[in-house]
Amino acid sequence: MEERTAFFYGTLMVPQVLHRVLYGSTQPHQSQIQALKIQPAMLFKYVRHRVVDADYPAIIASSEVSTSVRGTYVQGLTAADIWRLDIFEGDEYERVKVCPRILDANGEQGDTVSAETYVWIDSREDLEQEEWDFEEFKREKLHRWVGVGEWYEEVDEAVEKLEDQRNPTGGRFVDGKMTAEYGGGGEMPGS
Repeated sequence: MEERTAFFYGTLMVPQVLHRVLYGSTQPHQSQIQALKIQPAMLFKYVRHRVVDADYPAIIASSEVSTSVRGTYVQGLTAADIWRLDIFEGDEYERVKVCPRILDANGEQGDTVSAETYVWIDSREDLEQEEWDFEEFKREKLHRWVGVGEWYEEVDEAVEKLEDQRNPTGGRFVDGKMTAEYGGGGEMPGS
C-alpha cells in the first residue's frame, strides 16, 4: 500500500478535525493516531485567505517569492484517506502536488518534501483580503468542528454508502462489532 503525504493549512491542522475526517471520530484508536506523523511545515509562493462567510481558509498561488503559508506536513495517509479528504474539501478546491519545507522545533527550515494540498479554484470574489488566523479559529470556532456537524455529512454519507455496498452484513464484522470501531473498516477506492 502506497503511503501518501499532504500539507494542511487550515482546519485540518487540528488533529481532532483531521481524525474526524479520516476515521469518523475525534478520538480514534491509538493505532490510527500513531499511523500519522504530523510536523510543522511552510509552503512558499502561496497566500492564505479567509473564505467569505466560512470558518475555513483557502490558499492560492502567488507570484511573490516572499509569500508563505504555515501549516502541517502529514505522513502516513492512505489512498482511502485521500478519498475522504477529497470529499471533505469539495469542488471549491483542487488537490495539487506541492513542495513544502519541514520546520524544526525552533521554526528553522529543514528539508523540502513532496506533498499534496488543496488549492482554491472557486471564484476569487469568495475570498477576503484578510489572512485566515489559525489561533482565532482554535479559540472561537473549533468547538463547532469537533463532533457531528454539517462539515462531515458528505464524507460520512459516502463512507456509509461504500460500506453498505461492500458489506452485506450491514456494517458488522463476523464478531458483531461495528465497522465504525475500526475507522470505517476496510480500504476505500484506490487503496
